Amino acid sequence: MLSNFKISLSLLFLIVSNVSVSQNTYIHSHNDYKQDIPFWRALTSGANSIEIDVFLQQQNLYVAHSKQEIAPKRTIESLYLKPLKVALEMKHREHQSLYLLIDIKSEATTTLNKLITVLKRYPSIINNKNIKIIISGNRPLAKDYSKYPDFIFFDWQKAEKPESFINWEKVAMISLDFKAYSGWNGKGRLTHKDYNQVTTIISKAKATKKPLRFWGTPDSKSAWKVFLELGVDIINTDKPYECVNYIESFPNRLITSTTSSEVYMPSFKSDQKQLPVKNIIFLIGDGNGLAQISSAVLANNGKLSLTQLKSIGLIKTQSADDFITDSAAGGTAFATGVKTNNRAIGTNINGESIKNITEILHHRGFSTGCITTDEITGATPASFYAHQADRSDVKNISNDLIHSKLNLFVGGGGFHFKNTALNQKFKLLSSIENINTNREDKIGVLVSNEGIPSVIGGRGNMLANATKYGLQFLKQKKKPFFLMVEAAQIDSFGHSNNTAGIISETIDFDKAITEALKFADKNPDTLVIITADHETSGFSIPQGNLENHVIEGDFTTHDHTGTMVPVFAYGPQSHLFSGVYENTEIFHKIQECLLKE
Repeated sequence: MLSNFKISLSLLFLIVSNVSVSQNTYIHSHNDYKQDIPFWRALTSGANSIEIDVFLQQQNLYVAHSKQEIAPKRTIESLYLKPLKVALEMKHREHQSLYLLIDIKSEATTTLNKLITVLKRYPSIINNKNIKIIISGNRPLAKDYSKYPDFIFFDWQKAEKPESFINWEKVAMISLDFKAYSGWNGKGRLTHKDYNQVTTIISKAKATKKPLRFWGTPDSKSAWKVFLELGVDIINTDKPYECVNYIESFPNRLITSTTSSEVYMPSFKSDQKQLPVKNIIFLIGDGNGLAQISSAVLANNGKLSLTQLKSIGLIKTQSADDFITDSAAGGTAFATGVKTNNRAIGTNINGESIKNITEILHHRGFSTGCITTDEITGATPASFYAHQADRSDVKNISNDLIHSKLNLFVGGGGFHFKNTALNQKFKLLSSIENINTNREDKIGVLVSNEGIPSVIGGRGNMLANATKYGLQFLKQKKKPFFLMVEAAQIDSFGHSNNTAGIISETIDFDKAITEALKFADKNPDTLVIITADHETSGFSIPQGNLENHVIEGDFTTHDHTGTMVPVFAYGPQSHLFSGVYENTEIFHKIQECLLKE
């Protein structure tokens, strides 16, 4: 949980930014008694500091912010001490620290004495070395702190340690009013003046060697991030679940990019021209929405080869039977021009086979190929050669590849083809580098026995090289061709809400796009189309730093979304791909381009 939380992430090309959270960073459930389920909401959320306002009235300690809010059954025992005793008996968060910040609202001495009497009924709490009971609000004189039991501590509401105060060991934290130093509302950024004032007071407080808490703070993601960056030890919040989740997800969301893709500037000589199209290079970034592209742009010095293109459109991605498409229905829409149900590969809503674009073009004298960073039987590549009612039917999808019209495939998942006739239908090569020099009619590369590593996992330039050599292989056949290239793992890292993975895979995808654009400039009868089958994770970019290549990602889901995704096109007839349209129109627009002479 949070008390043991550290940011630590080793990346091959991406490293975590310099924002770090120490083991002693606490999340403080401010005014916890106002939660719909006091104590348990904070504890199960992972907060490790809980604020309890108390009044002494008729020898009872009531939990309330004002006398008017006092309710008979809302006592410190019923809302906090009894539940905490139960939690300890359950060994819930047994070895993790917890602060109980008890804010005394009535007269200090009599209330504190009553509190001590009540607390002594709970030896499992007061004798627990991981629980610290801290008195705030109305307190006795500081010189008297040492008179109180060892299990009672106090907060100190000044930034400096007093020179004459000899009971400093009884002080557990520094509590300061944030509004005394800044009027920031948690939106945008601290002004330079406020930033300097806040950092100065934090530095003073740190010198006392006591943890620092601000009260009266803005309560937003932007504010939590600033307090983390500034080293505030205890973060005040009315939203403990959201705050803990935000902080614990930092290793997967906040990164500093240390890699880049060299941006290629196309010549545009044949772009948007009414010229015949001979070759089609169709690149799919699985799960690659506008925010994913934007994050890679911002991490890559503000540019990608992709963003140099001029013909841009948007596609709607819904499947035949769902608001949210999966990759099978999305890939089938591209490959056949027909909306189908989720999970269907090359079949319609009735489970009947539909001719896909590689089969159609094969009969028109085209060479065809599929390249992916997924298993070759994955939903997207399979949509361009297979016909099965369910994407999980890998055995029959594998058989469809063996009998497909493809001339080239590159992907993972070699174990699916053990004891099959694949090597009788395709010349299987040992490496991608052997593709461009091979003169066989049908070749394949099974890059791995199972899944292909990510860029972070050490994949290197496999996708860009496979694209480059695959294009050379198809060109030497002296025939028109269609090549589908999939960057599959943008989607994978979207599902796991991993910003570093999304950016590294999107930049890697741009390297493959660069190879396609270079080929198109040398072969002006080539049309390049780049899009996504859907967006994954509801990715957004709330904050970052262009100069330092820092990107913070945020997510609304671990699944696909219904957001439209962009289409980029380059080469002759590329203007046809502008506008807003259904994903099935990609298929029909390709057909239209190929029919134009």
